[in-house]
Amino acid sequence: MIETLQPYYLYFLAIHIVFVISWMAGLFYILSLFIYHTEANEKSEPEKSILVNQFIKMEATLWKIIATPAMIISVFAGVSMLTLNPGLLQADWMHVKLGFVVGLLAYHFICQNIVKQLKRGEFKLSSFQLRLWRELATIFMIAIVFVVILKSAINWIYGLIGIMGIAMAIMIAVKLYKNYRKKRGE
Repeated sequence: MIETLQPYYLYFLAIHIVFVISWMAGLFYILSLFIYHTEANEKSEPEKSILVNQFIKMEATLWKIIATPAMIISVFAGVSMLTLNPGLLQADWMHVKLGFVVGLLAYHFICQNIVKQLKRGEFKLSSFQLRLWRELATIFMIAIVFVVILKSAINWIYGLIGIMGIAMAIMIAVKLYKNYRKKRGE
């Protein structure tokens, strides 16, 4: 049965990869908009109003037209692949991947909540906190790719250690960038 469905599986795999890339691009960009939006709120008028209104429009467009549709299509294609090849659900690595995917979905919906908060003028996170939050998407992406490619319990351990190292490096880089911007007076 799998042999007859294999061409369809490959189409869904291709769709899944394309829309995961689009989804991740949307998540990375929305966080950059959040950061700039938050920083624009600290400016004086009329610059503040002009920038904040523009960021609200950009965030809504990105979220409704790119990020959320890409997430939906990614999930649909992934579920389709599992339906066509249910044996994947027997693999331990798939359970780990799906765990990270659930985390990424939660991340997506938290970002959706931030879009709504910023539209209402609620700035609950600083630009520094948003920079750190943005890097969590990077960690999810790296974790998912390594789990899918390596598929080995021993390699997961090394991979998780590597992810933690990358997370620490990202946090240090964000802190250094913050200090650099502070020195430049931004």
